[in-house]
Amino acid sequence: MSQKIVGGGFPRQLNVGYAPAVAGDFASVNPRSSVMSNAGGHVAGLNGTAVGLFAWADAVNPNALNNTGVGLPLGFVHRAQQALITQFLDYATQVVPAGLPVVLFDSGDFWAQNDGAVAAVPGMKAYALNASGKVAFNVTGTPPASASATGATLAKIVSNATGAALPTTNNITASIAGNVMTVTSVGTSVVAAGQTITSALLDPALVVTVLAQLTGSAGGAGTYQLSVVFETPVVSGTVALSGGSLTLTGANVSGVFAVGMSITGTNVPVGTVITAVVTGSGGAGTYTTNQAAATAVSGAQITASNAMFLTVDASSTGVWQLNDYLTGSGVVAGQYIAATALQNATLTGLGGAGTYLTGMYQASALTAQTIGVSAGVETTWVAQSAGGVGELVKFKNAANV
Repeated sequence: MSQKIVGGGFPRQLNVGYAPAVAGDFASVNPRSSVMSNAGGHVAGLNGTAVGLFAWADAVNPNALNNTGVGLPLGFVHRAQQALITQFLDYATQVVPAGLPVVLFDSGDFWAQNDGAVAAVPGMKAYALNASGKVAFNVTGTPPASASATGATLAKIVSNATGAALPTTNNITASIAGNVMTVTSVGTSVVAAGQTITSALLDPALVVTVLAQLTGSAGGAGTYQLSVVFETPVVSGTVALSGGSLTLTGANVSGVFAVGMSITGTNVPVGTVITAVVTGSGGAGTYTTNQAAATAVSGAQITASNAMFLTVDASSTGVWQLNDYLTGSGVVAGQYIAATALQNATLTGLGGAGTYLTGMYQASALTAQTIGVSAGVETTWVAQSAGGVGELVKFKNAANV
């Protein structure tokens, strides 16, 4: 028998033949093209970016790539030995750590693992699983289904707060040493993972992302890990954070405020969306938004909408996951799961029966009925070889040939 070595290190598997490739490898030397990025280039998102999978641009930092997202993926992640083994005693990995460079391709011939439930044959469409970036194959118009419930409901959400504050700037005072930013003053701002920072003290060509808070009060003064390591310490000065910061006072809040919800009100810019929850659990607390206000909002009333409560009853089968699409009579096209209990503590759904937040507001609420989940979106990528479930398949983006 011949030997197959998985990811380097001591062999852990013996096969009768060599594996043709590893997921993410080029399948030919034909022309291929990479996805254009903003200044600074694409980097792995907060949870890292796995190679051999589809990836989406982050909602807050479009240069950051995640293996989960809504709608069509931005491209496919090629394996170029760029992943790093960071888990102690692990022997292999396919994950690029957060903040490290990633090259994303929108055309070319690649190997991908068939993670669907149907064996691939040449000509089948590739479906990107929105919750994981994995690849499934099937005929056109047949997205993979992952869950269903016969007594699910969709209820309207309109939340109000009369003590809201949305400032015009999102500036802090901070210094940087290595990849750690020490924040000494936040003013009316909020610091959160996913934000990008700019300053007169920094090279404007750099895309620097906040990866995580290390010490201090949530979103306030303390230390934060950055995506870039600075060889020379950056002296204390004004640092601007992307987006804006929203503060809701306790006694005046009704309803639920969550990531993805649109907010409206006097002086609130059109298109303002909540991008992260820093403190609180859907009510009083601090949040980040995709933009600051042109004129400061202070003590005003705002309304949050663009979401629905999905309640999955005990008839649930399968798994309900973040970014999966909902299907059923009366469900608007494009309706998707925007938050689970992992993203919002007021929710109870963790893949089965419970409550979830959707990403779109629809005029008609739905009483108990059958609602299903479409776990993937049809792409323009097409299978070029046959492959069973769990096997490697050659595929290419037919739209860019």
